[in-house]
Amino acid sequence: QVQLVESGGGLVQAGGSLNVSCAASGFTFSIYAMGWFRQAPGKEREFVAAINTSGRSTYYSDSVKGRFTISRDNAKNTVYLQMNSPKSEDTAVYYCAQDNRIRRWIPTMRRDFGSWGQGTQVTVSS
Repeated sequence: QVQLVESGGGLVQAGGSLNVSCAASGFTFSIYAMGWFRQAPGKEREFVAAINTSGRSTYYSDSVKGRFTISRDNAKNTVYLQMNSPKSEDTAVYYCAQDNRIRRWIPTMRRDFGSWGQGTQVTVSS
């Protein structure tokens, strides 16, 4: 079955950097777009970034654009989220997700993703 396992979360200082990873298994990774979402305490889960199957096209929420970078390595079945210059408002549990079908465009809505990891906590200290 589909498994998505996030790692690399932790405590980071504001203005620093952190790279979180998501190892995928149980499906043909290279033919699905992938995404990152996050959920802060008391808030809805929100879209952060997504990447197409080849890795050549990406899309970001306005809140992280220019600071975060999503990438993927299809040979390693892994998707990454490089977080640069994080802010305290980036503190959340970060989830990776698999597109729920094969499509030509990059999905950004929560309903477009069918499988989710267990999440990794990222805490930004100011």
